[in-house]
Amino acid sequence: MSIEQLEAIAQAMVAPGKGIIAIDESTNTIAKRFAAVNVPNSEENRRAYREMLLTAPNLGEHISGAILYDETLRQSTRAGVPFTKVMMDNGILPGIKVDKGPQSLAGFPGEVVTEGLDGLRERLNEYAKLGAKFAKWRAVITIGEDSPSGTCIEANCHALARYAALCQEAGIVPMVEPEVLMDGDHDLEVCYDVTEATLRSLFGSLYEQNVMLEGTILKASMVISGKGCAEQADVDEVAEATVRCLKAAVPAAIPGIVFLSGGQSDEQATAHLNAMNQIGPHPWPLSFSYGRAMQSAALKLWAKDMAKNFAEAQKTVSMRAKENGLAALGQWQKAA
Repeated sequence: MSIEQLEAIAQAMVAPGKGIIAIDESTNTIAKRFAAVNVPNSEENRRAYREMLLTAPNLGEHISGAILYDETLRQSTRAGVPFTKVMMDNGILPGIKVDKGPQSLAGFPGEVVTEGLDGLRERLNEYAKLGAKFAKWRAVITIGEDSPSGTCIEANCHALARYAALCQEAGIVPMVEPEVLMDGDHDLEVCYDVTEATLRSLFGSLYEQNVMLEGTILKASMVISGKGCAEQADVDEVAEATVRCLKAAVPAAIPGIVFLSGGQSDEQATAHLNAMNQIGPHPWPLSFSYGRAMQSAALKLWAKDMAKNFAEAQKTVSMRAKENGLAALGQWQKAA
């Protein structure tokens, strides 16, 4: 696939007023989500839940793509229609999570590096045949008393760049996600410094690996106070700091930036995105790639009665998509 085609896909992912829904939880992770709402973690329940999300009416009006898990990419609706076909028919690009998760970084207690490069070329070629248009790889950066180390940042960014190069070789747009966790008692300034250092390392690695930025999407964490910090930055402070950090470290050649919610409440994630877009214009579109912040309300409703509440849960998903789509334009207004 040419860079022009990759660029076109990347631009479609961040089309005005649209963003990404992340439904790429592994079988173990969704087991925790299901357990919290008393839903058995069976393959059929996982399939039914993802069908509820992906077939929500008018979802394509505000959702440009969905990140899927390996199992989901291969599944179909109850009527036998492949999820990938349902998505493409509704203007939603299929994406796929390809990393194997974080593992302990040898020699650096408490720090992790994401693994999954072994065999990735073959997996990406298969995913492309199954209809995937973009992929996602998540790195995890933890802020602590003596962390992150430069080695941890460098190791994760190198892996992200190797993954991105392999994606583009397979004709798939790489979404690179260096998540700086909210866990900890650090303040906004510390989060800013770590996020900027991580992004600078990431783009240095992408350059070294000949990754074409025009065909790459950045999935970023916001510059935000740690959950345990006594003084929590307000919406405007988070928006200002995040935009300032991105402008300091992210090249304008990137087609767009989508944010992860990272444990924020549904409303927080939307409010922060909206505030960022209200202080624009920016060198790139700022949109969303939310998981829990898109799904949590719908999951609770669906779990109460999977059959009876199916349509109502879908309405909840569509409403969250619309709210975040408006926030991506800086046009969201908090309900009175």
